[in-house]
Amino acid sequence: MEKPDVDRTLELLWRHKLGTPQGTRGPKQRVSVDEVIRAGIAVADEEGLPAFAMRKVADRLGLKLMSVYTYVPGRSELIGLMVDEVIGEIPYPAHTGPLRQRMAGVARRMWDDYHRHPWLLQIDNIRPWIGPNGCDLYEWQLAALEGAGFDDLEMDQIVTLISGFTAGAARTSIAARSTAERSGISDAEWWAVNAPILERVMPPGAYPLGGRVGTAAGQEYNAVIDPDRSFRFGLDRLLDGVELMLRDRPTPPAAT
Repeated sequence: MEKPDVDRTLELLWRHKLGTPQGTRGPKQRVSVDEVIRAGIAVADEEGLPAFAMRKVADRLGLKLMSVYTYVPGRSELIGLMVDEVIGEIPYPAHTGPLRQRMAGVARRMWDDYHRHPWLLQIDNIRPWIGPNGCDLYEWQLAALEGAGFDDLEMDQIVTLISGFTAGAARTSIAARSTAERSGISDAEWWAVNAPILERVMPPGAYPLGGRVGTAAGQEYNAVIDPDRSFRFGLDRLLDGVELMLRDRPTPPAAT
């Protein structure tokens, strides 16, 4: 298996500080690396990563396929450049308010990023691409926790915890939206169509708890699930636990 061109990818990620690496010999390049990255983002936004192909990026730019490889080493490396690019699309706001508000802001920013670019949830590379925007994001996330009383490892673990929870919640939200778009009907319409059969196989009293809770949820959500509400509920419980870490710690002795 061919090893990725790590050094050149890092140079490309940091191109605005190091200068754009020179490509291979050949005709003068017609577009910039930035344009290749933006074309890749557009393809991923429209079709997702499973269908993402270098040829589609080339077609969008009006280039031959092999020409794209004079800008970036390969598909995986281009995706890494795309990830770092979209991470930095929107400036990070200054952290304000109490700890809980700052942590919630970190989660909400990630939630918004995933909904703006759902393909971010389709990446299977566990090793991060260490680019400038990714570094800025990590610094901003940690700044939300700085001074609250956590040690360095706890700060890293809390960021990881919030990130993992938010990614899972966003994946459910995006899947629900995608299902409605593909089917062409809402959850309420789906329920109306299937209710007669369900009433025949689930007579009153057959599922007393599921019937009661499911009815209450369905009436409240007017849908099978309410992803945004679930995200907010789960985030609140997660933040409850993080705050409890600090409340349970003994008060340090006063300095003498």
